[in-house]
Amino acid sequence: MLWTNIFAGFGGQGVLLIGQLLAYAGMYEDKNVSWLPSYGPEMRGGTANCSVVVSDEPVASPVINMADCVIAMNRPSLDKFEANVLPGGKLFINSSIIDKKATRTDIEVYYVPCNEIADKLGNPKVANMAMLGAYLEATKAVKNESVLDALLYKLGEKKAHLIPLNREAIELGAESIRN
Repeated sequence: MLWTNIFAGFGGQGVLLIGQLLAYAGMYEDKNVSWLPSYGPEMRGGTANCSVVVSDEPVASPVINMADCVIAMNRPSLDKFEANVLPGGKLFINSSIIDKKATRTDIEVYYVPCNEIADKLGNPKVANMAMLGAYLEATKAVKNESVLDALLYKLGEKKAHLIPLNREAIELGAESIRN
C-alpha cells in the first residue's frame, strides 16, 4: 500500500494540519510516512501545501511531483495541482468555495462541501476535517480512529473537548461522498 498526497489551500484552512494528522495516524498504524510542508511568509491567507506519503514500504523521498491524491481547498490550489494527479488518481475539491469543475477525465473527482459541513456544525474551523473525512472514506489510507488519536495528541488534553466536533466533521465529510 502506497498513498502519495498533495494537500493544498491558503493559510488558515488547516491543510498543513490534516497532512500532519495523516502522517501521525500512519505512524500510529506502524506505516512509513513523510510530511513535507510548504508555505509562504504570510500567517493567514498565503499559499500553503504539503506532501504526505503513507506506505507499507520505506519512503524514499518526501518530495512528490505526481500524486495519487490531491486535495484542493481553494481555486488557486485546484488550478495549480489538478495536473499533478496521477492518471487513475483522486482529486478532492472543496465545492463550497471552488466554483470550477475538474477538467480531467482520467481521474476520480470528489466535490466535498467542506464549508457547508463546517457551518452546519457551527464551527468554520472544521472544514479541513470534513475534507479529511472524504479523503479517508475514498482511500482507507488510515483508520479514522488513528486520525482522532493524532488530533488528540496535537490538541492536548486541554482541548480534548473538541474531539467530538472533529469526529462529526470527519463523518459528515465521508458521508458527503458516499451518496
